[in-house]
Amino acid sequence: MNQSIARTLKNLPDKPGVYVMYDADKNVLYVGKAKVLKNRVRQYFHTNEKPIKVQAMLNHVESLDYIVTQSETDAFALENTLIKKHKPPFNILLKDDKQYPYIKVDLKQDFPRFVFTRKILKDGFKYFGPITNGGSSVWEILHKIFSFATCKHDFSKLKANFRPCLNMHIGTCLGPCVNPDVKKEYQQQVQKALEFLKGDVSFVCQKLQQKMMEESEKTNFESAMEYKRLLEVAQKYGEKHAVSINKCVDFDCFAIVFDGKNTAVNHTMVREGKVNYSNNVSVDDGGIEIGQTLESFLVEYAEKMQLSSTLYLNVAQDFQPLQETLSKILGKKVEISHPQRGVKRQLVEMSQENVLDFLARQQTQIDKKYNSTIGAVLQLKQLLGLEKIPKRIECFDISNISGVHKVASMVVFENGEKVPKKYRRFKIRTVEGANDFACMKETLVRRFTHETEEFATIPDLVVVDGGLGQLTYAKQAIAQAGVDVQLSALAEKEELVYLPTDNNPRRLPINSPALNLLINLRDEAHRFAITYFRNLHTKSALKSELEKIDGMGEKRIIAIGKQFKTLQALKEATLEEIEKVPTINKPTAKAVYQFVHQEE
Repeated sequence: MNQSIARTLKNLPDKPGVYVMYDADKNVLYVGKAKVLKNRVRQYFHTNEKPIKVQAMLNHVESLDYIVTQSETDAFALENTLIKKHKPPFNILLKDDKQYPYIKVDLKQDFPRFVFTRKILKDGFKYFGPITNGGSSVWEILHKIFSFATCKHDFSKLKANFRPCLNMHIGTCLGPCVNPDVKKEYQQQVQKALEFLKGDVSFVCQKLQQKMMEESEKTNFESAMEYKRLLEVAQKYGEKHAVSINKCVDFDCFAIVFDGKNTAVNHTMVREGKVNYSNNVSVDDGGIEIGQTLESFLVEYAEKMQLSSTLYLNVAQDFQPLQETLSKILGKKVEISHPQRGVKRQLVEMSQENVLDFLARQQTQIDKKYNSTIGAVLQLKQLLGLEKIPKRIECFDISNISGVHKVASMVVFENGEKVPKKYRRFKIRTVEGANDFACMKETLVRRFTHETEEFATIPDLVVVDGGLGQLTYAKQAIAQAGVDVQLSALAEKEELVYLPTDNNPRRLPINSPALNLLINLRDEAHRFAITYFRNLHTKSALKSELEKIDGMGEKRIIAIGKQFKTLQALKEATLEEIEKVPTINKPTAKAVYQFVHQEE
């Protein structure tokens, strides 16, 4: 613990607030809230046994700050704002959160429409879901069985001579646009549809069964199979409501479990007395207290899910600040408790059993993912003695054959994972012959002096494919570009790592996450460079052959190249296909065809 942190810990107040932890570069690592700042923040530094991820974070904390608030509720709100602003790497992250679909309907309309959506808005609509399996098929069932309007017309404003769409004529819509007398029949269908969405699938299954048999008798077997598929979807939708509480109540159960390394949360949803949803979410936990982690999770999660007004949790603590915060987010009064007995206690225990099973099944996969990404990045900083965590790494490679078609590649990894949309390619412009060192220098100078938005972000670490020679020219390029960036080189034969600060190469532990990350970077850069080189080389080979044909100008060569890409593809083309190429007349097409087949 450095003197700056020690001074801050000594002066922490006995008040609620938000604390912020920074690394050496003043990057925000973690944001947390506390009922009592002095007690909460000191736990990080005075607790002997800490979770692995907490210890990993503390290894990089160089300073901390805090903001005093009037209440813990205010601390909740401020914490949420700062997390969204800074996106700290050690705050919780919903790693496998799914945006499940919903069916929504505006019951205030005379002729309600059922809409398929993945977003919940405060728009006055009634939402049904989340539908975890076959969401689009459930929406399709509604419009196969019921004759609802799908247009966006305001029926009260339509002119008398309005012409209805095809849906009314084929019987898939009752046509309220021209026949307002169908309102009673339309509302009856709406009520049947609402019963289906709430879990009573008997009417819908009966209708689907009937339609399936009718189509089968007409020998329309494809249509019959489609109705059979929808029948299976409807039956499965009904099965989700198997657990019943015998009371028409709505509430949500949340259970959080930490197994010593990983944390996960289960959400079990009860609507109208029936369990209709259960989902497990892995959480990157930057805190020490599991209760605080669950609170932070719920604040983020509440904005994505349609929660009820009653929540039951598997942890016991003071829920008042959390209740006030969630009430503001959801726009309704929220009550939270830790049930001690009865069916609610049993459901919380069921939620906890689900998340325990989930962690047991996912543990190996999560550990492997973490070790190969964030863990590898943290280990790389430690093993190479880097000044800061290499969150963004760029790797460069050169590709050419005897100095022909010299190209370079740049691949980008962020937090240990590749980001293909940020990859870039370079054609070497100034280097004569096969000089990979000079090519690398040109590439890096161009990358760090290119004044465009795509190159505005400076990486935390640059890796070049090669040994000491490549590293030397990379250092010259960085100096010429006038930027400050950490450098390293990876030599392929023995996988040795060269650094500008050390004349002797470093040998990282075999199969270590850090070494595997560097190898993946190098291999990805090599693959990307080779692909680009081959594309250029193939186009050049086709062009050089076409230039041998009389009457082939630049425009015709380009047109043929766009159409066939390679010489082999051109050989496999028929004379008629060549004639269809823009700017190519029949005599020229015949000349091209005869030329590529002259040796056969």
